[in-house]
Amino acid sequence: MFRRTARSILSFVMITAGLAFGVGATAGTAHADECYTWSRTLSQGSSGSDVTQLQIRVAGWVTSGERLSYDGQYGARTAAAVKKFQAAYGLSADGVAGPQTFSKIYALQDPDCTPAHFSYGELNRCNSDWSGGAVSAATAKANALKTMWKLEAMRHALGDVPINVSSGFRSYACNRAVGGSATSRHLYGDAADLTGSPSFCRLAQQARTHGFSEILGPGYPGHNDHTHVAFDPSPYWSAPNCGI
Repeated sequence: MFRRTARSILSFVMITAGLAFGVGATAGTAHADECYTWSRTLSQGSSGSDVTQLQIRVAGWVTSGERLSYDGQYGARTAAAVKKFQAAYGLSADGVAGPQTFSKIYALQDPDCTPAHFSYGELNRCNSDWSGGAVSAATAKANALKTMWKLEAMRHALGDVPINVSSGFRSYACNRAVGGSATSRHLYGDAADLTGSPSFCRLAQQARTHGFSEILGPGYPGHNDHTHVAFDPSPYWSAPNCGI
């Protein structure tokens, strides 16, 4: 909380100073951010790494069964996701990512780019360096960040009810220790097992509209005590007790 408050004060000082000296903000820039700062307004037809950064943060705002690509191309699907993000946070929902949209993202993310209500520590209870899985440590960590932003969207859509992550990334050794599947998405860093409240069924049902392509919950073998969400190139949902 202190870190976020301090950053807000710093941003106010920077903006005030800029106005005092007649320095106008570049279109699309709300303020300098410790994680990532957008320097232009983005809309359909835009492309580049700044679009990819935006896609990471809005990928959880999609329709049922849809998955947003992190391809750096601002197409119709990205615009639709931005609209849903904007509407969810009370912004003008025009599908154009400008100062207001970026300001909301800045308010939601910490200096390490994780969303406000999740952390790398929650997504990795296995080891400290993300090594030993099915992909490189850097890829596993990047996948976990994408998962966290989807969970942040899901959390907000549920009324900002806390979501607890009991397991995220696993190395092969950690996966064997808990009896995980040899092909588990936990090995890739893009899976999370959810516990606590809301109910497991509510979590499984809600996950369908937040970009998760693998959802396993009550009624699926070994998943009566949690809901599992992940990104899987071969989509698969199964939570029979929840109507999924």
